[in-house]
Amino acid sequence: MYGSILSKFTPDDLPFNLELLPKPAYLVGGAVRDAILGRSRDYLDLDFILPSEAVNVARKIAKYHQAGFVLLDEQRQIARVVFPDATVDIAQQEGDSVEADLHRRDFTINAIAYNIHTQEIIDPLHGPADLEAGILRMISPANLEDDPLRLMRGYRQAAQLGFSIESETHSTIRGLASHLEKVAAERIRVELGYMLANPEGTLWLIKAVEDGLLKSSFEYATSQSCALIAEVDKVALQLTEEFPKLKGILAQNIRDTVKTTWLGIAKLACLVNSKPEIAEAELEKLTYSRAEIQSVTTALRTFPKLDTELSLREQYFLFREAGSVFPTTAILATAYGNVVRKVSENKPLITYASLLSRYLTPDDPVAHPTQLVSGTHIISSLNIPSSPLIGKLLTEIAVAQVEGKISTSYEAIEFAKKMVVGNG
Repeated sequence: MYGSILSKFTPDDLPFNLELLPKPAYLVGGAVRDAILGRSRDYLDLDFILPSEAVNVARKIAKYHQAGFVLLDEQRQIARVVFPDATVDIAQQEGDSVEADLHRRDFTINAIAYNIHTQEIIDPLHGPADLEAGILRMISPANLEDDPLRLMRGYRQAAQLGFSIESETHSTIRGLASHLEKVAAERIRVELGYMLANPEGTLWLIKAVEDGLLKSSFEYATSQSCALIAEVDKVALQLTEEFPKLKGILAQNIRDTVKTTWLGIAKLACLVNSKPEIAEAELEKLTYSRAEIQSVTTALRTFPKLDTELSLREQYFLFREAGSVFPTTAILATAYGNVVRKVSENKPLITYASLLSRYLTPDDPVAHPTQLVSGTHIISSLNIPSSPLIGKLLTEIAVAQVEGKISTSYEAIEFAKKMVVGNG
């Protein structure tokens, strides 16, 4: 069972010189767990515990390799060394032995230590047995209560690993759910990230709502929210089968610097109040970024507009308002149609698929019209001053273009000229 660890963490596999770690030095947490399970990671995230001098050792490693250094907790002696392809956290052992430290952790599968120098496994809580059984089991209720974020972390890890939560542990988590009020919003948000982005996380995201873990974060989340989240996954699967290009879009982060996907935005919109202004206040309280908040509120504002037959003019304005959020808008509108309005099966899917097809076609004249003329061109051609009128003229020219009334720059200028004369 331990062979995968012994082959995984050789000196050549570590991002730093092993000789810089004192003896003993123990690798703990997710890296050990994943090695036993045979799970690989593109980005190494390693956690070590040392009997003493943890911060000084971290500083020495960072200096030797010219890597980044972050002091995470001076009192508890925890520091981080940041490499291009790895993060290494080094913490001082809690208690008078590594076994005592492991007894203070959250779940048995995370309470396994590996002596990096001797290749010895320290397993006082039989974590590998639970790994083999696919079970998440608490070490003690007191450990979960000590840091209530561990409650959410349990659901996230169950989702990531495809594990079940042992019944007594699950009952304890539900009983301690109210303690999550004490946890900083940004820490909860990080745990939610995986469950929002991946279909594997949906089951445990719904359980988190039903079990009261998200009550302090999303006060408007209800059983309908759970049904909508499940429907979002179902709709996304149906639409990506019809439009394969959509799968890659939904899996993309909304910004390079924001690790929330477009599919995650759709699910997040199910958890907040459906009124954009209330949803905005909720998400600000949870310290979501401006990009995430704008994406959610845009989806909430635009998806009801898909519920009626839209003229080409209305479609143009919808695409312009939704922008890159449109795929999320279409999925949200379909989910609401199926769950809330309970319309006939597949009617929303058919209706919104035609609009989605437009959006996914780069040269579609309605979703992605080309600009026939610029504001400068209008000003010089009509000999009129710069004013708000220019913006209105450009908008009406674009609408006339998508309606097929004009198709050349000459026709656009003539169209503008008639509008100016008419307004005069």
